[in-house]
Amino acid sequence: MPMSPSPGPRWNIGLCYESVLPARGGCETYIADLSRRLAADGHEVHLYSCRWDKEALPANLVYHRLAVRRGFRSGRPWRFGMACERALAAARHDVTIGFDKTWGQDVLFPQGGLHAASADQNIYKYSTPGRRRWGRLLRRFDSASRSFGQLERKQYLGTPPTAIVVNSEMVRQHFQRYYGIGPERIHVLPSAIDPNRFRSANRWRIRNDWRDRWGLKPEHSAALFVAMNYRLKGLEPLLHAMTHVPRDHPLRLAVVGNKKYRRFARLSRRLGLADRVVFHGFCPDTKNAYFASDFLVHPTFYDPCSLVVLEALACGLPVITSRFNGASELLDPPYDGLVIDDPHDHRALATALLQIAEPGRRSLCAQAARNAAARWTFEDHYARMMQIFADVAARKRAA
Repeated sequence: MPMSPSPGPRWNIGLCYESVLPARGGCETYIADLSRRLAADGHEVHLYSCRWDKEALPANLVYHRLAVRRGFRSGRPWRFGMACERALAAARHDVTIGFDKTWGQDVLFPQGGLHAASADQNIYKYSTPGRRRWGRLLRRFDSASRSFGQLERKQYLGTPPTAIVVNSEMVRQHFQRYYGIGPERIHVLPSAIDPNRFRSANRWRIRNDWRDRWGLKPEHSAALFVAMNYRLKGLEPLLHAMTHVPRDHPLRLAVVGNKKYRRFARLSRRLGLADRVVFHGFCPDTKNAYFASDFLVHPTFYDPCSLVVLEALACGLPVITSRFNGASELLDPPYDGLVIDDPHDHRALATALLQIAEPGRRSLCAQAARNAAARWTFEDHYARMMQIFADVAARKRAA
């Protein structure tokens, strides 16, 4: 369905992100969705980036390629931030927005959340206190982590203060906890996806084709796990949880995302799950995986507001996730899914899997998932973002 232009002023808008390859998901998918919506509204949209997939972006986008040396991981964001600063100094945009480790834009929208919070939460991917202590010790000597922390303080504690958009109440609380930034500077705007990407007249044919590809029988219920960072998003405890599902239960798990899954495939075999877990690897069009599945399981240790949760809801899939996911704030458990306290609680996670996999419960939850997706749409998100842009543009003109 084509998008109708919204009434209001037309702006010149600059978007800054190092790499915009939407097939990789996450923030890059969101930037593609937002840029398409802005272009459909008649705004002049500029992208400052090092690399992009032109086919996934609107035809009338204006590109500015920033030449940034790759170099060490710790210095690369600084080099990209400085390249953005130089490029924007010569531009005349009504509004500029940065999505990650940049500074100086009118709006900062850290879709990945705060590095300080992420680093602390990353430790919990280790299952024992001893391994967590070791992880904290290693972090003290990680030059990249120290560098990213310094950059974050430059972003948010520098002058003049910039407008900050966050995608969950959880992240707003992190800004208060780590940097003492109050609510007057923070706009809580949950992430959203373009539902048009998940519409298909061939949904049932795609479902059957992909279930055949995964070796699933009609009686099997398919739990889907989608991620690029398997460890942070909780695949290891999920595999352990699957060992608490009775062997004769028709539940199967499909793992999609990163093509580097051999370590987890070996773990799956050691746990005796080889016949119950399918590793697909990279999937250029994740809607095929959603269509083939019955619910999403995302027991993450840190996610500011996971887009895969929103995509699953848009496809009518109930969701199991953790309290460390800001997207859990958009759920209404137990109707459209379940929220677990600790991904390392294998038995609790297995219980959640069995509850959602139950056919009668799953059918009711699927309808509730569609209703949840309808409650928070991309158009709602876009309208609120436009109001933030209008406020920023007005302040710039007044200055």
